[in-house]
Amino acid sequence: MYATITSSSASVFSARNSSNMYHRVGVETGVGSASPHQLVTMLLNGALDSIAQARGAIQNQQIEAKCRAISKALAIVDEGLKSCLDLEHGGEVASNLDSLYGYVASRLIHANLHSDDAALEECARLLTPIRDAWLSIAPNQPAEASSKEYRA
Repeated sequence: MYATITSSSASVFSARNSSNMYHRVGVETGVGSASPHQLVTMLLNGALDSIAQARGAIQNQQIEAKCRAISKALAIVDEGLKSCLDLEHGGEVASNLDSLYGYVASRLIHANLHSDDAALEECARLLTPIRDAWLSIAPNQPAEASSKEYRA
């Protein structure tokens, strides 16, 4: 189901779009000096952080916090990760990621409407290997340095 990401397939993302979308979805600091690779890493980490926050809010029955966290995760996935894909030049990897991000976005909407923790867990399980693969191709940086562990 997952396409293998290699350093040569890093071009599935448009560098300019990832920077612009990153600013628009409001994920945290470091954007100005970050490389395109780091921006995608930040987007993936931001989505996973927001999903974890939403799961905590559901467990604590904090509806407003759940909605905010899921809305942020959805914006990161849809306006950040999905819109930054270079579908024209990214080949099968970009196409597969586009489909995956579309599916994750629909599951996030479902999770928000139904306070469905299992749907959020599924989203985290789907995004974590993408983030881990992306980290493994990081230029000049060990994967462990940027990796956070997310438990689905």
